[in-house]
Order: sequence, then structure tokens, then C-alpha cells
Amino acid sequence: MFERFSRAGTGSAKWARAGAGRIAMGVADMDLPGPAAVGAALRVRAGHPAFGYPVAEDADRVLVADWYRRRHGVEVDPRWVMLLPFAPGTAVRLLLEAVRPLPGPAVCVTPEWGGFARVCRAAGAEVRELPLLATGDPDDPYRLPLADVAASRPGLVMLSSPHNPSGRIWPAADVRALAAAAAPGLLLSDEVHGDLRHPDAPVPQPVAVAVTGGAANVVTLGSVGKTFNLSGLPSCFALVPDAGLRERLTAVMAGFGLWEGGLLGAVAQRAALAEGGPWLDGLLAHLVRARELAMAALGPAASGGAVLARPQASYLLWLDGAGLGTRAELLTRCDVELADGSDFGAAGSGCLRLNFALPLDRLRTALTRLTCEMSIRAAPRFAPEQTEQEQPGSSREPRDGETR
Repeated sequence: MFERFSRAGTGSAKWARAGAGRIAMGVADMDLPGPAAVGAALRVRAGHPAFGYPVAEDADRVLVADWYRRRHGVEVDPRWVMLLPFAPGTAVRLLLEAVRPLPGPAVCVTPEWGGFARVCRAAGAEVRELPLLATGDPDDPYRLPLADVAASRPGLVMLSSPHNPSGRIWPAADVRALAAAAAPGLLLSDEVHGDLRHPDAPVPQPVAVAVTGGAANVVTLGSVGKTFNLSGLPSCFALVPDAGLRERLTAVMAGFGLWEGGLLGAVAQRAALAEGGPWLDGLLAHLVRARELAMAALGPAASGGAVLARPQASYLLWLDGAGLGTRAELLTRCDVELADGSDFGAAGSGCLRLNFALPLDRLRTALTRLTCEMSIRAAPRFAPEQTEQEQPGSSREPRDGETR
């Protein structure tokens, strides 16, 4: 079901970034075939001769709400669902416009997906990075800095949930506490990896608008892009309990010539949510197998283990670069491309992010290359034996060709 296939000729940003001959494990998309139902739906729609302006269908809002009921066991009011024909990063930018002026800084708790800070700075917002509280325990690697968030008096708090880059699922109580710490500012919970909770995860994925009881200062961003590997068809949905904020966001979109609904992105989303559940179950079983391979190779039990966090969701592994090397070194020595931890804020410096959503044979090849590099780095290094004449303080002159 999830065997190797070629992405040659598809214009893949992930593989273009890695370069020819290398294994790409940096960009967060999957080298796994998506659900057949999506391709079938796109072929049917592409066969129609008209591609005019689309509208947002109320049935699609109900479909999103039904998905949350089936997959997450929570109730989402279909009226909260905004069907957006662009990527989640664009939604963040437009939400910023809708809540201007911010009464305080835009806060990111780092390490965190770097797109938050980039978008906020591009919008002219003050960005404040607050480091997560590291525990040193891969099973519970980070805690939210709730007191620091409240003390910053934020206008906006941005959280990836599950956490990108570590794959940690935040407890529901922590999400509620973060919403309270953000108030009266907005908590934006980016849950695009939320459907990828591993079956053996100890806690459910907290849907922020649900666990906070539809709080007016909370927005959840969701998408089928990560779940079904459809990021090249930009679409997402925002769950916005506050009717006033929905109206403002609609007005901002209109000012940029945008409106709810979409065409091919909406077709893909509809097919994925209506028919993709069994495929997703198979994907999650594959990701658990891939995770265990990666943990066995790079985790605490391995010599010089590099894993900082055991993922509970998605396909991302957060690594300490000290035992592996830098992204540039791994590109050169191992022909493996990872994401540089500095992309996730100052708190990610010296770290690496690995995407293990690969066919298992290709993943084993990449892990073998990385573990070989880790073993070389962990091996003791001995200084060459010194002759009596070469002891410190010796006055022996260098021979021809030696460095003075």
C-alpha cells in the first residue's frame, strides 16, 4: 500500500531542495501514495468542460464537522467552519489583518514552525519568541511556558498542535490554560498535523475550539494537506467560534479578491473527508512502523542516541545535532537532507528535524547512512603517538611539507 514510487517530473519542492542523488527528509510532505478516492474525484471533475467561479457549499461545512465527530469525538458547529481556498500560512496572514491592531506582541513558543514568525514579521507585527520548557525526557520533552505567555500580554499566541517539530500532543488542560494566558488576545492553534495522531498515543489530540468550549478568543486551523499529502492543492479550513471574527475575516478576504470555497482543492478535500478514513488508518499503522525503525536507529537505546522527543503524532523526529552533525555536513557526507533546527527559532539551534514518512526500504537506507555517521562521530579520537623529539616544547624544526 505504501511502497516506493517515483516523484520525478512532478516538480517536488522537497526533492528539489535536497538535490539529485540524495534522500529528502527535510520538507514536511510524505513520499507515500495518497488515497485513490482523491485522484478519482479529481479526474471526474477535470472531465467537466466548465471551470467557472465556485461557491462554498454548506454541505462541505457539515462534512468537516462530521469528520471531527468521527475521528476526534468532538462536536464542531458547522457555522464555525470557514472553507478557505489557500494554504494555512496564508490563513495566518489574513487572520492577522482581521484582528488588527494587535493589543500586544505576536508570541511563538519555540522551537516552533518558522512560518508563524515569518508571516507575522511580514505583516509588521512585533514577534516575541518564548522558549518552551525543556524537560530532557523524550517521552515528555516540552512544557508550555504559561506564566511567561501571560506576562507578555500577547495580542496573538500561535501554537502548532501537535507540536511541529517534535510531534508532541499537548494535553487538553494545557491548551485551555494557554487560551486563558493569551486572553484577551487570540490563540491560533495550527492543527494541520492533528489527524495524524498515532494509535498508541497516550492522549487524544485536543481540538482547541472544542476543548475550550468554543471560546471567542480561539481559532483552530485544519487542513487535509498534511493528512492526505495534498499540500500542492492549497486549501484549508478555519474553525472560528466568534461570529464577529468570521465576518471580519470574510471582509479581509474580499479586500484581497478572495472568497470562501474553491475548485480542485475543494474537490480533493471533499473526497478525502468523505472517503479517506480507511486509507488514513493504514497510513497511521505505516507511520508507527516507520517511527519505531527511526527510534531504534537514533533513539536513546542507540549508541550516541540523538532523539530529543518521541513522536506521538505525524511523521517528524526532532534530533540533537551534536551526535550527527549539521544539515550541510549530512548533505555532503551521507547524501541525506534534514531540516535545520534554526528554522524553528533560536531554541532550535543545533537541532535537526527528520521526516520519516517514506517507504520502509528507503527509510532503512537513510537511517543506515545516519547511524554510520553517528558511529563515526562517537568513536574515540586518539592523538598520534609523540616521539621523544616531538614532545611539547621540542625544538625540532618542521620537515619539508609540514605546517609551521
